[in-house]
Amino acid sequence: MKSAKDLKLGERAIIKDIDNDHPSSRRIMELGFTPGQEIVMLGSTVFNDPIALSVRGTIIAIRIKEAACIKI
Repeated sequence: MKSAKDLKLGERAIIKDIDNDHPSSRRIMELGFTPGQEIVMLGSTVFNDPIALSVRGTIIAIRIKEAACIKI
């Protein structure tokens, strides 16, 4: 299954699941990344960490390791 870290610039996706075994899963969900929400990849830094995602009308920067627990 693809995760949010695999999105390309400008690509949209719907969150299917959050990997609850990941240590940051609760924090990710508290930020608004919940199943059924649409996310958009808005940008990244030179080394692709962190990445900027839009969810619920808010731009949030998260680390690649955290984005890996967001299944799309």
